Amino acid sequence: MRIGFGFDVHPLAEGRELWIGGVHIPSPIGAVGHSDADVLLHAICDAILGALALGDIGKHFPDTNNEFKGIQSIKLLAKVIELAHQQGYKVGNIDSALTLEKPKILPHIDKMRDTIANCCQIKIDQVSVKATTNEKMGYVGRLEGLNAYAVVLMVTE
Repeated sequence: MRIGFGFDVHPLAEGRELWIGGVHIPSPIGAVGHSDADVLLHAICDAILGALALGDIGKHFPDTNNEFKGIQSIKLLAKVIELAHQQGYKVGNIDSALTLEKPKILPHIDKMRDTIANCCQIKIDQVSVKATTNEKMGYVGRLEGLNAYAVVLMVTE
């Protein structure tokens, strides 16, 4: 087995859609990035890649490549899962946490878990998604950005 850790951060801006965990979240502000800027899926991708010593998301899907401009991050996660399977590994479980002030994430967590589980070809009870605010402190508290952390256990197939 191997363990990996991932972290991602994106700025927030008006006029952008907010995608978290492969789910569209209604919000007047959204994350800014080369792809759909899904901070949670990016952290999970980095955790999986890190566990397998395959580099990071920027190595595999650079923001200098127009092929990935505006891409849905669930497609990036699917490619990372494919890489993991090629290495003889599958996801054992995922534990993740989001930090953002608004909007409230609790109503969307089960859909995120289901979306992530389906993409990773695992059961929903192998995916944990938690969310918290930053108590109005720092860039998260000022609604300038959001971040996500993920830890994965990768096991041999």
